[in-house]
Amino acid sequence: MIHNLYIHIPFCIKKCLYCDFYSISYDESLAESYIDSLCKEISLKENCSNLLKTIYIGGGTPSVLNVKYLIKLLEYLQNSFNFAHDIEITIEINPGTIDETKAQTLVILGVNRFSIGVQSFDNEELKFLGRIHNSADALRTIKTLRKYGVNNLSIDLIYGIPGQKIESWKISLNKAVKLSPNHISTYELTLEENTVLYKMIKSSAKTNKGNLSLPHEDNIIDMYNYTIDYLAATHYYQYEISNFAKIGFKCLHNLNYWDRGEYIGLGAGAHSFIDEIRKKNVADINKYIRSLKSDIIPETEIFKITQEEALKEFIFLGLRKTEGIKLDNTFLKIVDNKGINFIECSRELIDSGYLEVQGDYLKLTRRGITVSNTIFIKLFENLGL
Repeated sequence: MIHNLYIHIPFCIKKCLYCDFYSISYDESLAESYIDSLCKEISLKENCSNLLKTIYIGGGTPSVLNVKYLIKLLEYLQNSFNFAHDIEITIEINPGTIDETKAQTLVILGVNRFSIGVQSFDNEELKFLGRIHNSADALRTIKTLRKYGVNNLSIDLIYGIPGQKIESWKISLNKAVKLSPNHISTYELTLEENTVLYKMIKSSAKTNKGNLSLPHEDNIIDMYNYTIDYLAATHYYQYEISNFAKIGFKCLHNLNYWDRGEYIGLGAGAHSFIDEIRKKNVADINKYIRSLKSDIIPETEIFKITQEEALKEFIFLGLRKTEGIKLDNTFLKIVDNKGINFIECSRELIDSGYLEVQGDYLKLTRRGITVSNTIFIKLFENLGL
């Protein structure tokens, strides 16, 4: 049975330069129709367990919604499903988009994990990224959430920003830790082709105007190594390449993704994974709303995962976790059936110090984590995948 639910809220006040998720500017009347459509999609889903263990409301910026729409959505979920007694309900919020009324309402309605898109505590970096908030806004938002008893906070930070020095990254990390969230996610800035930032950097390179570029790879690795060491020293346990948590505060919803667990996605542009089939809803809010008015779920992409694709996903996602891949009989039987000697194919990377076997697990070493994407490519080549 499926116990994990993702809900996509595509609205933003302003799209950030680096973001390639489906999002649009906030519109009050459109938001009302969208929430109605989400509720309709929930009612049409047939294969969602009656017992939910995680709900993740992402975006976009879910916290831009009028509080009455948040109430309607969360109450509809409560009336449609049973919640596990220890259910994790996460909502993504951006500083400057949540007031005391909204914070208090979300807590009362059972939201118990808040993921805050701080990204940086350096105002110049925030301005460059196109964020709508500044450092002071982030501090006020966290103070407001604490006022209403929010304990499970996660802070998102970005490193590898054009012009960023390791000194400013250290300051942002330090400020985040001083706020004592239970979870910190640190993401290397990546260039996605359909983003404004990608076009800006490519244009700068072609015209030789200015010096807009990502930091050198060595500097990015230095930032990442510092992150691992500093967060470990301040009692944040790294459990995934980009994620660190105090004991007992891993993100259960995301762990389900990395374990290749099934989940249902609701909303425009949302993905689902059920019975080795990946589905995607139409990434167009107007088409999404029109379709659901006719009681049709607008799934535009449906892919049946092959055994080879499943194996690649299992390895890629498993090695993202710091515990690695469990080399149990089930996994070894899968690779053996494909004529692959997994350990021998991993031997080169083990001998080079990028992978290691600890007990029943194959995992990335500290050296391997810093260049993980390169290691994944090399491992797949060795495996013939």
